[in-house]
Amino acid sequence: MRCLRSVPSLAAPLALAACVAPSSRPPAPAPVVTPPPAAAVAPPPVLAGDWRDWPLTRGDWRYRRVGAATAAEYGDAVALHTALRCEGGSLRLVWPAAAPGTVTLRTSTVETRRAATAAPEGGAQIVFSAADALLDAMAFSRGRFVLQAGAATLVLPAWPEVGRVIEDCR
Repeated sequence: MRCLRSVPSLAAPLALAACVAPSSRPPAPAPVVTPPPAAAVAPPPVLAGDWRDWPLTRGDWRYRRVGAATAAEYGDAVALHTALRCEGGSLRLVWPAAAPGTVTLRTSTVETRRAATAAPEGGAQIVFSAADALLDAMAFSRGRFVLQAGAATLVLPAWPEVGRVIEDCR
Protein backbone atom coordinates (compact mmCIF):
# COMPACT_ATOMS: atom_id res chain seq x y z
CA MET A 1 0.00 0.00 0.00
CA ARG A 2 2.79 2.27 0.77
CA CYS A 3 3.79 2.00 -2.83
CA LEU A 4 0.46 3.29 -4.05
CA ARG A 5 0.63 6.37 -1.86
CA SER A 6 3.94 7.43 -3.38
CA VAL A 7 2.56 7.36 -6.96
CA PRO A 8 0.64 10.66 -6.69
CA SER A 9 3.65 12.26 -5.05
CA LEU A 10 5.88 11.30 -8.05
CA ALA A 11 3.35 12.59 -10.58
CA ALA A 12 3.57 16.17 -9.37
CA PRO A 13 7.32 16.62 -10.04
CA LEU A 14 6.97 15.01 -13.44
CA ALA A 15 4.11 17.32 -14.37
CA LEU A 16 6.14 20.32 -13.23
CA ALA A 17 9.14 19.16 -15.25
CA ALA A 18 6.99 19.25 -18.39
CA CYS A 19 6.24 22.92 -17.76
CA VAL A 20 9.73 24.29 -18.39
CA ALA A 21 10.11 27.89 -19.47
CA PRO A 22 11.38 28.40 -23.04
CA SER A 23 15.10 28.81 -23.46
CA SER A 24 16.42 32.33 -23.47
CA ARG A 25 19.06 31.43 -26.10
CA PRO A 26 18.49 32.88 -29.58
CA PRO A 27 17.90 30.35 -32.35
CA ALA A 28 20.97 29.13 -34.17
CA PRO A 29 21.76 31.23 -37.26
CA ALA A 30 20.99 29.69 -40.62
CA PRO A 31 24.07 28.12 -42.20
CA VAL A 32 25.81 30.36 -44.70
CA VAL A 33 26.03 28.64 -48.06
CA THR A 34 29.05 29.75 -50.04
CA PRO A 35 29.21 28.80 -53.69
CA PRO A 36 32.16 26.66 -54.70
CA PRO A 37 35.01 28.62 -56.23
CA ALA A 38 34.77 29.04 -59.97
CA ALA A 39 36.88 26.61 -61.93
CA ALA A 40 40.05 28.28 -63.05
CA VAL A 41 40.13 28.67 -66.79
CA ALA A 42 43.54 27.95 -68.17
CA PRO A 43 44.90 30.77 -70.27
CA PRO A 44 45.33 29.94 -73.94
CA PRO A 45 48.75 28.50 -74.66
CA VAL A 46 51.39 30.82 -76.01
CA LEU A 47 51.82 29.88 -79.65
CA ALA A 48 55.39 30.52 -80.65
CA GLY A 49 57.84 28.76 -82.90
CA ASP A 50 56.84 26.31 -85.60
CA TRP A 51 53.05 25.92 -85.89
CA ARG A 52 53.49 22.16 -86.37
CA ASP A 53 54.62 21.99 -82.73
CA TRP A 54 51.67 23.95 -81.31
CA PRO A 55 49.35 21.97 -79.01
CA LEU A 56 46.08 20.78 -80.52
CA THR A 57 42.92 22.60 -79.55
CA ARG A 58 41.11 20.48 -76.95
CA GLY A 59 38.38 18.34 -78.48
CA ASP A 60 37.55 15.58 -80.96
CA TRP A 61 36.13 15.33 -84.48
CA ARG A 62 32.67 13.76 -84.85
CA TYR A 63 31.11 12.77 -88.16
CA ARG A 64 27.35 13.01 -88.35
CA ARG A 65 24.53 13.10 -90.84
CA VAL A 66 22.11 16.02 -90.71
CA GLY A 67 19.21 15.16 -93.02
CA ALA A 68 20.73 14.84 -96.51
CA ALA A 69 23.88 16.75 -95.46
CA THR A 70 26.91 15.51 -93.52
CA ALA A 71 29.19 17.29 -91.11
CA ALA A 72 32.50 16.87 -89.33
CA GLU A 73 32.28 18.80 -86.07
CA TYR A 74 35.20 19.55 -83.78
CA GLY A 75 34.61 20.40 -80.15
CA ASP A 76 34.66 19.31 -76.56
CA ALA A 77 32.11 19.04 -73.76
CA VAL A 78 32.04 22.82 -73.40
CA ALA A 79 31.80 24.12 -76.95
CA LEU A 80 31.73 23.41 -80.65
CA HIS A 81 34.95 24.90 -82.02
CA THR A 82 34.37 24.41 -85.75
CA ALA A 83 32.37 22.38 -88.24
CA LEU A 84 32.89 21.41 -91.88
CA ARG A 85 29.49 20.87 -93.48
CA CYS A 86 28.63 19.47 -96.90
CA GLU A 87 25.53 21.31 -98.06
CA GLY A 88 24.24 21.00 -101.61
CA GLY A 89 27.55 20.39 -103.34
CA SER A 90 29.56 23.01 -101.45
CA LEU A 91 31.34 22.89 -98.12
CA ARG A 92 31.03 25.41 -95.33
CA LEU A 93 33.68 25.73 -92.66
CA VAL A 94 31.87 27.34 -89.72
CA TRP A 95 33.78 28.87 -86.81
CA PRO A 96 31.37 30.06 -84.10
CA ALA A 97 33.99 31.99 -82.08
CA ALA A 98 35.48 33.92 -85.02
CA ALA A 99 34.37 37.22 -86.45
CA PRO A 100 33.98 37.77 -90.20
CA GLY A 101 37.22 38.93 -91.81
CA THR A 102 40.36 37.25 -93.03
CA VAL A 103 41.20 33.72 -91.90
CA THR A 104 44.66 32.20 -92.37
CA LEU A 105 44.65 28.46 -93.10
CA ARG A 106 47.86 26.46 -92.67
CA THR A 107 48.43 22.88 -93.72
CA SER A 108 51.65 20.95 -94.22
CA THR A 109 51.61 21.95 -97.92
CA VAL A 110 49.68 25.25 -98.13
CA GLU A 111 49.38 28.53 -96.27
CA THR A 112 46.68 30.85 -97.56
CA ARG A 113 44.24 33.53 -96.53
CA ARG A 114 40.51 33.39 -97.22
CA ALA A 115 37.70 35.83 -96.62
CA ALA A 116 35.25 34.71 -93.95
CA THR A 117 31.69 36.01 -94.00
CA ALA A 118 29.09 36.05 -91.23
CA ALA A 119 27.61 32.59 -90.65
CA PRO A 120 23.80 32.39 -90.32
CA GLU A 121 24.18 30.58 -86.98
CA GLY A 122 26.69 33.14 -85.67
CA GLY A 123 30.44 33.43 -85.98
CA ALA A 124 32.24 33.24 -89.30
CA GLN A 125 32.19 30.88 -92.27
CA ILE A 126 34.22 30.11 -95.36
CA VAL A 127 32.39 28.53 -98.28
CA PHE A 128 34.41 26.18 -100.54
CA SER A 129 33.49 24.57 -103.82
CA ALA A 130 33.75 20.79 -103.56
CA ALA A 131 36.69 20.81 -106.00
CA ASP A 132 38.80 23.32 -104.00
CA ALA A 133 42.35 21.94 -103.61
CA LEU A 134 42.63 23.52 -100.16
CA LEU A 135 40.17 20.92 -98.87
CA ASP A 136 42.53 18.14 -99.92
CA ALA A 137 45.41 19.96 -98.24
CA MET A 138 43.38 20.05 -95.00
CA ALA A 139 42.40 16.37 -95.21
CA PHE A 140 45.92 15.17 -95.99
CA SER A 141 47.92 17.58 -93.84
CA ARG A 142 50.54 15.84 -91.73
CA GLY A 143 48.91 15.56 -88.34
CA ARG A 144 47.26 18.97 -88.09
CA PHE A 145 46.08 22.12 -89.77
CA VAL A 146 45.57 25.59 -88.35
CA LEU A 147 42.85 28.24 -88.64
CA GLN A 148 43.71 31.75 -87.47
CA ALA A 149 41.41 34.76 -87.33
CA GLY A 150 42.97 37.68 -85.48
CA ALA A 151 43.97 36.45 -82.02
CA ALA A 152 41.74 33.35 -82.26
CA THR A 153 43.55 30.19 -83.30
CA LEU A 154 42.39 26.60 -83.77
CA VAL A 155 44.99 23.83 -84.14
CA LEU A 156 43.01 20.89 -85.47
CA PRO A 157 44.01 17.27 -86.02
CA ALA A 158 43.72 16.02 -89.61
CA TRP A 159 41.48 13.07 -88.81
CA PRO A 160 39.46 10.99 -91.33
CA GLU A 161 36.18 12.78 -90.52
CA VAL A 162 37.38 15.82 -92.51
CA GLY A 163 38.15 13.75 -95.63
CA ARG A 164 34.89 11.83 -95.30
CA VAL A 165 32.77 15.01 -95.43
CA ILE A 166 34.80 16.31 -98.41
CA GLU A 167 34.22 13.04 -100.28
CA ASP A 168 30.50 13.19 -99.47
CA CYS A 169 30.30 16.46 -101.41
CA ARG A 170 32.21 15.28 -104.49
